[in-house]
Amino acid sequence: MEADAARLASIPATAQAGRMRTRPPPPTALAGCYVISLRPVGAHAAIRRAAAAHGARVLALSPWKLVLHDDRTARASLRAALAADRVLVTSPAAVGAARALQPLHRRRGQQWFAVGAGTAAALRRAGIDEVAAPTRMDSEGLLALPGLHGLRGSSAGLVTAPGGRGRIVPALQRRGARVLRANVYERVPIAPSPRAVAALRALAAPAWLLLSSGEALAHLLDVLPGDALAALRRARVAAASERLAQLAGENGFSGIVTAASARPRDLLDAAASTAAGSRKQR
Repeated sequence: MEADAARLASIPATAQAGRMRTRPPPPTALAGCYVISLRPVGAHAAIRRAAAAHGARVLALSPWKLVLHDDRTARASLRAALAADRVLVTSPAAVGAARALQPLHRRRGQQWFAVGAGTAAALRRAGIDEVAAPTRMDSEGLLALPGLHGLRGSSAGLVTAPGGRGRIVPALQRRGARVLRANVYERVPIAPSPRAVAALRALAAPAWLLLSSGEALAHLLDVLPGDALAALRRARVAAASERLAQLAGENGFSGIVTAASARPRDLLDAAASTAAGSRKQR
């Protein structure tokens, strides 16, 4: 199981929201800053690369680890989901988990859908040659795709994890689809490591929280000690969607900017562009 978790943790699970890309910021706009990553255990590499390109350092504050569902029930539900008329995949981690359980193939006439560009790219790497993904990379954007309307009498396979994406199944059912859900992995909540909490308490440099999951933020708000939570709230926020930006504001954060998507480069570009603009105004 630990090997499965490590294999999954190499793929970031994200929920993406599409926006117009801004002009590239100066490469040193975040020099001397920290970015706080809420990716799963072992899944911070892409954030580190994007941060390094801007001269920033990373404080990894993982709220969970990813664990593969490798049992008879998971395999059977995945086979059923992958045989549906339409297959919807909710994250790159879901692609990695499904691929670990069985090879992925697109049947003739079958349509595949991804929540965002990262998930679509992971599916293409896994051998799915045609994937539809929305410009607005979240559940609402996915459900707005033309191929997910007029579903009466059809089946829709959902490859995902327990929790999250709570709007997709009811919406598909209201449109007449028979939904076949396959939970192929799960996010197991963990307490942030003592080392990470100590680093957060001691953080003196300017910091940006990279927010791509409301569940991750909610978990940290529940488990962080009061002084560490106060330090987290002093960070500015680069949010992956308007919904997450609003959530951050409702939970006491300020200095919030909305990125083009949940991809590391977009989150870092949003933070760097804002930081560069703030310096020009001084």
